[in-house]
Amino acid sequence: MMTIPYDDFAKVNILSGTIIKAEVFERARKPAYKVWADFGPEVGVLQTSAQVTIHYTPSSLIGRQILGVTNLGTKNIAGFESQFLLVGCEDLHGAVCLATLDPKVGNGKRLF
Repeated sequence: MMTIPYDDFAKVNILSGTIIKAEVFERARKPAYKVWADFGPEVGVLQTSAQVTIHYTPSSLIGRQILGVTNLGTKNIAGFESQFLLVGCEDLHGAVCLATLDPKVGNGKRLF
């Protein structure tokens, strides 16, 4: 396992957000959703593409509080601008399970 200095980790902006919209991403090569999340008043609403179709439907994502990396820059995915990285882990079969918060916190709270 590679180690990094804490100062490098501190540069990664992982924030709490709430999914406000999700829809099937028709143009994606692998099954995916377009997801919009509210990260609070300082960051606002950002969008991403997420391959989370095994455990979630678009309607089951709405209102779910998630963690997202918001300072990686943007990436063009099949003509869609991805503005944050939705954080999760793979289950035993390789499907993504989202990292969530329990109990909920305000949008825009930083993971530390």
